[in-house]
Amino acid sequence: MATWTIANLERNTADGGVIVAHWRATAQDGDYTASAYGTVGFTPDPSATGFIPYADLTEADVLAWVWGSVDKAETEAALAANIADQQAPKTESGLPW
Repeated sequence: MATWTIANLERNTADGGVIVAHWRATAQDGDYTASAYGTVGFTPDPSATGFIPYADLTEADVLAWVWGSVDKAETEAALAANIADQQAPKTESGLPW
C-alpha cells in the first residue's frame, strides 16, 4: 500500500482555480522504499458545478482529481515491483577480487 500526498499546487490568482497538482506516492517494506512523483494539469471553470476554490480544498479533494488522471493501481503495482527488485536484485555490479 502506498502513501499518496500532494506536494504542491499551482493556481490562478484571479479565481483560485487549481491548474497543476504535484503528487507523490511512496511505498515502504522494511528498509526498502520506492516512490513516484508527477504532475497533473487541470483547466478550472469557476462557473462549473462542483468547482472548489483553492482556499476550500482538502488533500482528499485533490487526490481524487489526481486519481482521475493517474492510474492509482498501476502506480502502486510499479512501486511494489520496484521494492521487490530491491529485495531480490536481478543484476549486481562489482569485481570478483
